[in-house]
Amino acid sequence: MALDAEAEVIHLLERCAQLKASDLHLSAGQGAVYRINGQIRADTTSVTYSADEVELMAEVLMNDAQRALFQREMTLDMGFSLGTAERYRINIYREQYGVALAIRYLDRSLKTTAALGLPPQMSYLSGLKSGLVLVCGSTGSGKSTTLTALLNEINEQQYKHILIIEDPIEFVHSNKKSMVHQREVRSSVPDFASAVRAAIREDPDVIMVGEMRDLETMRAALTAAETGHLVFSTLHTNDAVGVVERLIGSFPGDEQAVARQRIAHALKGVVAQNLVATQNNDGRVVVAEILLVTPAVVNLIETGKTRQIYSVMESSNRQGMQTQDQALARLVQAQRIDLDTARGLCRDLHSFERMVGVLKE
Repeated sequence: MALDAEAEVIHLLERCAQLKASDLHLSAGQGAVYRINGQIRADTTSVTYSADEVELMAEVLMNDAQRALFQREMTLDMGFSLGTAERYRINIYREQYGVALAIRYLDRSLKTTAALGLPPQMSYLSGLKSGLVLVCGSTGSGKSTTLTALLNEINEQQYKHILIIEDPIEFVHSNKKSMVHQREVRSSVPDFASAVRAAIREDPDVIMVGEMRDLETMRAALTAAETGHLVFSTLHTNDAVGVVERLIGSFPGDEQAVARQRIAHALKGVVAQNLVATQNNDGRVVVAEILLVTPAVVNLIETGKTRQIYSVMESSNRQGMQTQDQALARLVQAQRIDLDTARGLCRDLHSFERMVGVLKE
């Protein structure tokens, strides 16, 4: 019997939400595969799909413009909603045996930063009036969820104009105390850089740039932050100090001295996060490294001594900063994660074990 592609893909999307999976993978020659609590798991109840069946499921998710883009570029990012219920970020791509889909489930319940397990100093970042705030981490580390929580707190508590630029739109925000406009790359704006440049003329208080993926977007985001806007964005860097070096290093050599000064004064905070399995393996918890740009940090960035920022973070807990090792130690102390798991993730084993020992005294 021929596969009803539309009914099948909707069933799989609904099952993804039911299983509380973060991702669903569909590809030729195998059944549905889910990522649950960070681990890939094949669905033993799923039928095996042929290349034609996977392609049909991809086809029913796309509109005409998306099909044309996929045919031209052989990969496509898109957002998809099941009515008013669930929302997904979908990447459709070609691989050796045909079309494949990587689908990210976006939990539409807008959680607070506290509910996500993020430290209380996150509220300081959502309360800033201007400047640049970056959330970084590897793919799947929860960057989008953290940004959504920060934007939702502003939306619920402040009278602002929030402009969100994404590729594709992930979490859909409704107006609360704030007014929210969301723009999608290729759908309502050609690219991130031009969207940020245009945003300055659209009277925003807060601008969220889904990803600073090129130099022009970085330039535009810095300019927006320097001209009195609060700008949030993401970078694929694994530690807070690395974000600063990545930003500076993205500029041509003859511009780096000026860029260093601009970044030192525009950057207000960096959150570098990771998701780690809980001690009882019933979910994942956020490990958040936090850098707040104090006058001491400004001086280190300006003078090119970025490697010394880590020492400032270690000694600035009272100002709200914490290193990844300090965050891991606190989670071990709270019995949220296993000691051996934390040992495998820490950057300085000797220092980490000393912190755990101190915390246990």
